[in-house]
Amino acid sequence: MNRKNFLKTVGLAGFGLAIPTSKAFSQKRSLLGNPVCELIPSETAGPFPLDLSDNSFYLRQDVREDRTGVQLNLKIKVIGHDNCAPMPNVRVNIWHCDKDGNYSGYNSETGLTYLRGYQMADANGEIEFITIVPGWYNGRVCHIHFQVYVSASYAAISQLTFDHNTLNGIFSDNSTIYTKGPDPLTPATDNIFSDGYALQVASLSPNLQTGGYDSYLEVTVNGSGTVGVSNVEKETAKQLSLGQNFPNPFENATRISFSLQYSSQVKLELWNLAGQKVAVLEKGKLSSGRHTIELDLESMGLPNGNYLYQLEVVNSNGVFKDCKMMTHAR
Repeated sequence: MNRKNFLKTVGLAGFGLAIPTSKAFSQKRSLLGNPVCELIPSETAGPFPLDLSDNSFYLRQDVREDRTGVQLNLKIKVIGHDNCAPMPNVRVNIWHCDKDGNYSGYNSETGLTYLRGYQMADANGEIEFITIVPGWYNGRVCHIHFQVYVSASYAAISQLTFDHNTLNGIFSDNSTIYTKGPDPLTPATDNIFSDGYALQVASLSPNLQTGGYDSYLEVTVNGSGTVGVSNVEKETAKQLSLGQNFPNPFENATRISFSLQYSSQVKLELWNLAGQKVAVLEKGKLSSGRHTIELDLESMGLPNGNYLYQLEVVNSNGVFKDCKMMTHAR
């Protein structure tokens, strides 16, 4: 299994959500003080989304490449609307402009790939990126695009922004980097956010260790189900059922359960969040029915962190794959 083929299955792990089209409301409150379970507003992808899902290079946490700017550690938590609970194993893409308002892949930046990437949500529904505080360009307030990947056919697309005074303070304090100066627009005067932006304002707080900033946003999308399942997903479900590892998170050992509809050759692969394959477990030919794979990541020499695990099944019907996220923590 090469990296490209593995990444084709990453987007299928969180299938079955519906595209958010309304703003439901709940009295529960998020860590930011906002009501949770209110669907994130849908926004335009803009002219610059590119297709992250088909390029394995973009599976990464640090998306900066050679771009200079104030470091931004961005965490997004995905919440399911049906039960207001964290949603693991969904994929989130981000993309945004650099400090001067340029997007990679377009105009003079054609062929470049900076400030784009995707990750899968862990057991807490959280995804983390290392990037820079974006700049701004004429007609738009500072913002970051993001996409919660729904299935092979659907995605919830939105944008986030920040407290305007805090943001302009960063621009002023780092004027040798952000040479265009303070952002002249505010979210209230940006047409994209004209229908309201309260649910799209991410926190922004100093990080004393990096000298940069930490940012956090909770994003609610329609809950899990079977809406919009692709033909690939349907065929995979006929062959195998991959469970979430238990316990998760775990300190040393964990178990992965799965079911086979037919006798199959089985292989389990582990990938880190930099898109590197770190382990392969060949299980040979297994009979139909329920099976369990025991993993001890400490004995395997793997450090703490999040890992994607992918089960590959080969039988007379073809090759089928499914993957999920696990968290190794002490």
